Amino acid sequence: MTDLEALKKAVENGKRNNVISIVQAAIDAKEDVNTLIDRGMIPGMREIGNRFSRSEVYVPELLIAARAMQTGMSMLEPVLAGNEHKTLGRIAVGTVRGDLHDIGKNLVALMLKGAGYEVIDLGVNCDIEKYQYGLDQGAQILVCSALLTTTMPYMREIVNEFKGKTKIIIGGAPVTQAYADEIGADGYSADANGAVKLVDELLNQRFELIA
Repeated sequence: MTDLEALKKAVENGKRNNVISIVQAAIDAKEDVNTLIDRGMIPGMREIGNRFSRSEVYVPELLIAARAMQTGMSMLEPVLAGNEHKTLGRIAVGTVRGDLHDIGKNLVALMLKGAGYEVIDLGVNCDIEKYQYGLDQGAQILVCSALLTTTMPYMREIVNEFKGKTKIIIGGAPVTQAYADEIGADGYSADANGAVKLVDELLNQRFELIA
């Protein structure tokens, strides 16, 4: 039986080789892969996200943990193909029209995937049509990022277009809670882990992390 605590710690600490050995052993033993994901890997990513929010770790550590998580998930994909894993929800993420910056957007997408959500990555320079595509693909929440003050106003257009159709979260270096309130967005987050927690709240998700 897999030591789920060891798997959680391997993901949290970015120990990719440990993740590989633990996951491979579980696959060989024909264990339930959903348990590996839900009680080992996802709690590990959520814990590193919490540590990031507390400034105990920084972006490099977060990315190393995400790489370890993604390695494990890629190993499980052939098994999951015949035993579909239920995601927590579907989220569309994109950088708004006129803005080509994607580091923040990519980090949010990465953290959402690590937390158990299916992510529709809309890319950069996203206009209303791209966000509509995300909605058409079943997105329950639209996440809009902007790094420039000149592209922030487009967030208002997105909110005006989709308000009442879905939930809209905004974020990015120049964005504030006050601006989110001003344009009527459903939420604002200052960092990637905060975005995950906000999505949890908006979708009324509740989790127990393995201590």
